[in-house]
Order: sequence, then structure tokens, then C-alpha cells
Amino acid sequence: MGTITREELWRRLKGGRIEPLYLLFGPEGYLRDAAARAVAEAALKGAALREFNESAFSLASADVQQAIAAAEQLPMMAARRVVRVSDFARLREADEEALVRYVMRPAETSVVIFVADELDKRRRLSKTLLEVCAAVDFAALPDAELAGWARERLKHLGASADERTLRQIVALTGASLRQLATELEKLATSALPGGHISMEMVDALVGRSRELSNFELTDHLIARDRRRALATLAKLLDDGAEPVMLIGLLASSYHRLALAKDLMSRGAPNEEVFRIVPMPLGKRKEFLATARRADARELERRIRRIADADLAIKTSQATPRIQLEMLVCELSG
Repeated sequence: MGTITREELWRRLKGGRIEPLYLLFGPEGYLRDAAARAVAEAALKGAALREFNESAFSLASADVQQAIAAAEQLPMMAARRVVRVSDFARLREADEEALVRYVMRPAETSVVIFVADELDKRRRLSKTLLEVCAAVDFAALPDAELAGWARERLKHLGASADERTLRQIVALTGASLRQLATELEKLATSALPGGHISMEMVDALVGRSRELSNFELTDHLIARDRRRALATLAKLLDDGAEPVMLIGLLASSYHRLALAKDLMSRGAPNEEVFRIVPMPLGKRKEFLATARRADARELERRIRRIADADLAIKTSQATPRIQLEMLVCELSG
């Protein structure tokens, strides 16, 4: 069967084309789970006794033979059965062989949906599933696609935000669409009755999962730990962070440190520091320690250097990733 795109999967389902085997894999769990539900809805459309024709098995605890038996069972007063199978990555060789035998000759009256966060493509079962299933890779979405999804989601929720605010939400939330959906619903509710989401709402309400990773990067830079800084940068980029947004968050971290450093030098109590520089409770102690270690003049120099890198990324033809890596090497030197 082979790998198809997410869009192709939706087109086939909308057109009534149902396959006996699906493989939905990748880290974007929100869209992956939505696709699994859509496949089940399409396969069981019009079924009178859905609860008797739908089952799920985690092979981390269930016997693989139970899942196979469910798939081979005839549906009850319906055209098809749906069986969802997860946690199949570490099956014993004998169990893997049994599953391979089934997928090579699947029951015509069942739809089996294999779901996985990641796929070890070296294993025979994975290779076989990729060959015989309608396989869809749910990779993490890049920031531009996340922003587009968020824009449409806000319309559905009856809310709106300008482009700058929207991209800030994405930048702070990170690559998880599930978390982004949660934050958007929270913001849309807070924006009632008018429905407009302001930057102030975002600063007050949105969790800062990606910014916390970026704070780790800043801490490694100030500690001049180049190895860890480059490793953290690679993780952020691989998670889909856009270089321009990452530069903005990096500049924000240094600005916060510089502001906290100035307040501390004037004898401001911790409560005053965190009133002006908001920070999650679990990160406050670490943040203060980092601010104390930092040199005010060095912070100023680094902020200017980050601004130069931001301009270079926006105007240069050079690879943004390489420019970011060069910046991190320079700042951690």
C-alpha cells in the first residue's frame, strides 16, 4: 500500500474508500488520534451496535493473539469491525511473526488501525506494515503550519488574534498541537465576550514549554557549556522551532536576565523581580542563580549580537540553522 499524506487520507475517507489496514505513526499525537477516530467513524458509519464492533488493544499488556482474534471475528450486525492496536514496537519474535501473518492476509470484514509514537523501520514488522498498510506519518508540524492551524482553530472557537500574537502563542507553546489546542481554548474563553486575544492575555495565560527549553539554552550559553548549548539548540530546531522565532525567544531570555540583573543590583526583593519578570514557580530559583552569575556588560553585548544575528537570518541567503549554530558557538565561547 505504502505511505500517503494526511491530506490523501482525508480525501479517501471522504470518498468512502476504507482500507483493511492502517498505520498511523509519528509524534504529532493530536492529529494522529483524530485520524484514528476518523477512520473508525468512516468504517462504522451506520453500524447499529458500534460498541460490539470496536475494540482497542495495547500490546504492552494484552496478548497479541487477543488482538488477532478480535480482528478475525465477524462483525455483529454491521459491515465491519474496527480494531485499534498500539504498543507493538517491542513484541517478542514469535508474537511479531503472528502479527505479520495476519497483516499479510487481513480479514475482509475488519479494519485494523496500528498506532505508534515512533516506528523502528529496521524491524520486520515495521517494514511489513509500511508495505501493506495505508501508512501516514504524523511528523511534528513546523511553526508556520502550526500558526495556520491555530488561525483556523480560533475561527472555529469564535475568537481572533493578530499575526504577531498568534505567532507568539506558537513560539511559547512548542511543537505539540495538543498543547496548542488547549492553550487556544483557554485563551478563547478568556477573551469572551469580545473574542479578541491580546498579547497581554498570552503573557498572562499561556504555558511556556518551548521558552523553558530556550531558557535551558540561555543557561548553557551563560555557563559557556558549548556542547549542551548546541545539543539544546538541535532539539529545539528538530522539534520544529523556526529560526526567527527562536532568535526572538533567545533575545527575550537575555532581556529578562538583563532586567532581573538590574533590579537585583538595586536591591529589589525577589517578589518585585518576578512581578516585572514573570517566571513559573519551578524555574524561579534557577533563574535567579543564572541572573546572579551573569555579567551585566556581557548581557548587553550578547543582546546586540543576537540582534545582528536576527537581521542576518532575515536578510541573508545563508542557512538559518548554520547561522544559529555559529551564534551559539560564539555566545558560549
